[in-house]
Amino acid sequence: MAQPKKVAFYTLGCKLNFSETSTIARNISSKGFERVDFSDPADLYVINTCSVTENADKRFKTIVKQALKANEHAFVAAVGCYAQLKPEELVAVDGVDLVLGATEKFNIVNYIDDLTKTDEGAVHSCEIEEADFYVGSYSIGDRTRAFLKVQDGCDYKCTYCTIPLARGISRSDTLENVLKNAAEISAKGIKEIVLTGVNIGDYGKGEFGNKKHEHTFFELVQALDAIKGIERLRISSIEPNLLKNETIDFVSKSNSFVPHFHIPLQSGSDTLLKLMRRRYLSNVYVNRVEQIKTIMPHACIGVDVIVGFPGETDELFLETYNFLNELPISYLHVFTYSERENTEAAIMKGVVPAKIRAKRSKMLRGLSVKKRRAFYESQLGSERSVLFEAENKEGYIIGFTENYVKVKAPWNPELVNTLQQVKLLEITEDGLVSVDFVHSFKKETASIKKALGL
Repeated sequence: MAQPKKVAFYTLGCKLNFSETSTIARNISSKGFERVDFSDPADLYVINTCSVTENADKRFKTIVKQALKANEHAFVAAVGCYAQLKPEELVAVDGVDLVLGATEKFNIVNYIDDLTKTDEGAVHSCEIEEADFYVGSYSIGDRTRAFLKVQDGCDYKCTYCTIPLARGISRSDTLENVLKNAAEISAKGIKEIVLTGVNIGDYGKGEFGNKKHEHTFFELVQALDAIKGIERLRISSIEPNLLKNETIDFVSKSNSFVPHFHIPLQSGSDTLLKLMRRRYLSNVYVNRVEQIKTIMPHACIGVDVIVGFPGETDELFLETYNFLNELPISYLHVFTYSERENTEAAIMKGVVPAKIRAKRSKMLRGLSVKKRRAFYESQLGSERSVLFEAENKEGYIIGFTENYVKVKAPWNPELVNTLQQVKLLEITEDGLVSVDFVHSFKKETASIKKALGL
């Protein structure tokens, strides 16, 4: 009997990419392929690419080399945002056999009947206007939590961003299908679902192939919260102008949604926000943070911010730094601006030298460390629920509280994928928080085994 062909996956970029990789993997596995780790020899390697930052582009060649080191005769396929934006660049990389754009990546099974390598790779991309249909996705089996895609594409025209060029117009999954996928995930024993998309606050637009909103994001949140069996629901990145007070208020009383928000800011300077063509000014951001912290003082708030955008003077950067320093936020994701082709920002005046971009990035990363430490300190002594993950990290098991405090406890495999009530004790040298179990896990496990006659 012939051995099944083996396939391995590598995902660059965002949670949305992870959800789509998982769906592509299930499609390929249904054709008889056996999934293996990316470092293992495989017949087919699939790389899901990202083009948000310059570094993601550069990593692609390194990943291809890693695949071919494991099996020099392997068939290498590239999908994702970079594959849509620059297919000819990817197919020119030594060892790449297939590049699939935005409309074809979910049809990869139609292109892998013959895994024979050729001297020239094949490209199947599209005009991005053709990416006007929706394919639902969710990740499962890779992590303790699942990423559930609810929306794709973006109608915003931020001057630095290529995502609309890579993913097309804003469109949504049907509410019925989102709820079905959420129930499927929960039935598999996964405790936490993270809602993901390009612009999830725009949920409902394009739900049935038209541009009007059939449902709102708030209605989606309400419907998901009513599903039985879902332990935790977490909202991923959501634009401040689309995060409404009604959603914040609902999360504060929710059965399942956790007090954690990740809200892109990009700049604390109104001058730069206008140049970026963002759809809000800094006062809107302040209002959202104040609303969250007023009704959920323990909530975690993460922030995306860009440094080195064209026109960012020292004064405007300090405006952003001081704005963030004064806000009761919990951590930052700092992005150093990099020029992207076919964006307005790439031809703007006031280019910031690379060394200054790097210096500003370092300053904000330092501020993030300070903010996270202060947030963790504010949580010490409180009791929280922790979802423990599967990896043994040097004798410790890692988990996250509902409000995204990263904790550690001595390794115990019986804790994996369980929710435990803990008391947060102290911040350890590695920046995590040690915990004490409110209910002794060992005693609880022993009692359960005794009741079952084990």
